[in-house]
Amino acid sequence: MNQHIARQIADACGRPFTPGPPRAVGGGCINAAMVLSDGDQSWFVKHNAADRLPMFQAEFEGLQAMAATDSIRVPRPLCTGSAGNAAFIAMEYIPFEGQGGGASAARAGEQLAAMHRATAPRFGWHRDNTIGSTPQPNAPTPSWIDFWRRQRLGFQLDLASRLGYGSRLADRGALLLENCDALIDHDPAPSLLHGDLWGGNLSIAAGGEPVVFDPACYYGDREADIAMTELFGGFGHDFHRAYHAAWPLDAGYAVRKTLYNLYHTLNHLNLFGPGYLSQAEGMIDRLLAEVRA
Repeated sequence: MNQHIARQIADACGRPFTPGPPRAVGGGCINAAMVLSDGDQSWFVKHNAADRLPMFQAEFEGLQAMAATDSIRVPRPLCTGSAGNAAFIAMEYIPFEGQGGGASAARAGEQLAAMHRATAPRFGWHRDNTIGSTPQPNAPTPSWIDFWRRQRLGFQLDLASRLGYGSRLADRGALLLENCDALIDHDPAPSLLHGDLWGGNLSIAAGGEPVVFDPACYYGDREADIAMTELFGGFGHDFHRAYHAAWPLDAGYAVRKTLYNLYHTLNHLNLFGPGYLSQAEGMIDRLLAEVRA
C-alpha cells in the first residue's frame, strides 16, 4: 500500500518521492495515520477502507475551501486516492507543539472570525460529507432554520430511531423540530464553517501559529462552530475573548448553543452508544423549557 501511495504523492507534487519506513501517528478514532518522509519532504497520510474514498475527497475539498479564505492555517492537501484495499488522503505534515493558550489561542479566535466572514448564497455545501464517520447531508437551502431542522437535527434523530434509541427521544425530538423557529431567533449569514471544531482539531505549530484540521465543512450559522468549541473544552477564555472582539455574537446565543451542540451529542450517541442518551434527552428537555418560557 505505502509504495502505491508514494507513487501518487510523487505524481501530485511533481518530484520523486521514495520514503523510508512509515511512522505511525494518531489519526483520530476513525482513521489510521502515518507520516511518510524521504528526508527532504514529509507528508501526513490518513487511510481507511477503500469505500471511504468519498470521505477523504470531501475532506480534501474542505481543506481547500478553508485555505482559500487566507485566514487560519490548515494543512495543505496534496492528493487523495486508492491503494489496494485502502483509500487515503495525503497532506502537508505540520509538526505541532501543543494546543497552546494565551496569544496563540487569541490568534486562533481572530483568524476563525476572519474565516467565518467567507459566505455563500445558501446554507449547506456543494457536496455531502461526513461528521466523524456519519454521513452529513448538505443540500443547499435558503433557510437556515429549515437546513438545521432537516439536515442536522432531523437526520440525527432519524438515525437514532433506526438504531433503537427509544420512543422518548423520538417524541421529544419531534416536538423540538416543530419549535426550531422559536429557538433560532436571529438571521445568520451562511458562513464557511469548519463543522467539527472540537479541541482535538486545533493545534499550535512553530512560532505559536494555530492550525485547524479534520473539517466537516459547510456554510451555516457561525455560532454552530463557536458552540462546539464549548462542548468539549480546549479553547479557553483567550480564544473566545478574541473571537468576540473580532465579531460579537448575537443576543440569544446561550440558548442556540445548546441547540447546535445537540447535533454533535446525537452524533456521538449514534457513533459511540447509549452513554450519550441521557445527555441528549436532557438537552432536548432544556430547549423545550425555553420554548415554553
